[in-house]
Amino acid sequence: MRVFRHHIRLSYVFLALADTLISVAAIYLASFIRFDSERFVGLMMTGWIHERAMVFAPVMLLSLLAMGLYQSRLREQKTDIVIRLATAIIFGAMALMLAFYLLPPVFVGRGVFALALGFSFVGFIINRLIFYRVIGKDALKRRVLVLGAGERAESILSRLRRSSDKRGFLLVGFVPMSDSEDVVSREYRVSTGGSLKEFVEQNDVDEIVIAVDDRRREFPLDELLDCKMDGTEVTDILTFFEREIGKVRLDLLNPSWMIFSDGFAQDTLRETTKRGFDLLAAMILLLLGWPAMLLVALAIFIESGGRGPILYRQTRLGKNGKPFEVLKFRSMKTDAEQDGKAQWAQLNDSRITRVGAFIRKYRLDELPQIFNVLRGEMSFVGPRPERPEFVEDLSNNIPYYTERHRVKPGLSGWAQLCYPYGSSENDAFEKLQYDLYYVKNHSLLLDINILLQTVEVVLFGKGAR
Repeated sequence: MRVFRHHIRLSYVFLALADTLISVAAIYLASFIRFDSERFVGLMMTGWIHERAMVFAPVMLLSLLAMGLYQSRLREQKTDIVIRLATAIIFGAMALMLAFYLLPPVFVGRGVFALALGFSFVGFIINRLIFYRVIGKDALKRRVLVLGAGERAESILSRLRRSSDKRGFLLVGFVPMSDSEDVVSREYRVSTGGSLKEFVEQNDVDEIVIAVDDRRREFPLDELLDCKMDGTEVTDILTFFEREIGKVRLDLLNPSWMIFSDGFAQDTLRETTKRGFDLLAAMILLLLGWPAMLLVALAIFIESGGRGPILYRQTRLGKNGKPFEVLKFRSMKTDAEQDGKAQWAQLNDSRITRVGAFIRKYRLDELPQIFNVLRGEMSFVGPRPERPEFVEDLSNNIPYYTERHRVKPGLSGWAQLCYPYGSSENDAFEKLQYDLYYVKNHSLLLDINILLQTVEVVLFGKGAR
């Protein structure tokens, strides 16, 4: 399904709904065990249990989302998933205790609270065991037929090799075009027997992906129209990749697709909503994060012996290529770039201090960028702001690179979630594909989703250098 232009796999919607029902049931079951039958019925009649369930369930759901447990790209072992679930329960419990303090009317006693957390944890585990067993049997998957067997069609196989990359669909096969060179292996090719429409009906095809190398040659326009009018979805290969892996494929991209596809919208309402969200989130983070900021500043001061700045200022490019000074806690030695040349941060970079290595791993060095957000130079969510020296080189070598500057840069972003830290031109190429997806589909819902998943990135120190 698609919500505000962001694609959400239906199977994961069902998983989230099941988790919500489990959370609600956990409160009812915990109350039933903790209280005698007469009091339990009384609490049911007064709505006491209903109110607690309506607070408990959403917090648990947000905690699971923050731990990355609704990501289709999650490829960890069962033990790692259980650890994530346990972490989500802990964070959910902390959030609920804060909610009880701020909203005393929804307070839940220790006995009911502990039992509900335990029941939820067990329920979430069982739910995932069932879920992964079901999706492994191709349930809830769309049956996809690819029109074409050339280079563009082969990219579907080469880019989606792992079964976890194809959780949302099942490949029926590739239909070769008579006047094109076939690149896809013979084992994946299928013959329609002369009628595309009949083949689609016989094989229960839900979607046809157009991956023809040259549409100016033989193209079954009339048959595709018949399939479309009969209810079969017809999708361009670029849109297919955008939906399945959350990025815009640069090697397949052409200007006409950007012009005629939906998205890439900029309007006053969207910008006003985003700015309001940024201000609210920045003030909340500043209120919660100032003790950590104070400790980081003190650690940098002690390690450097009082020599050198605590804050580091560096010119970056913002929206529409406008330069601004980004603020960060200093994580490198003061002579990190003695020759004056901009350098990518490398793995185990010798220029990084001991305190710097820690604050980089957990993204604490970026906390001063809250003030960049408050000043309107950055957003909470957006492409990573780059240095002018890098942007000039990358814009000359990578097509459409400047399009990432259509929105404000962000503290976090879709590319940061989906791709590790970039330290080369090739990394910049890969991350741009995710940045373009965000520029095309950004919305308040997507921003909230990214911020919640950023908790997982910070907690597990993913992609830091």
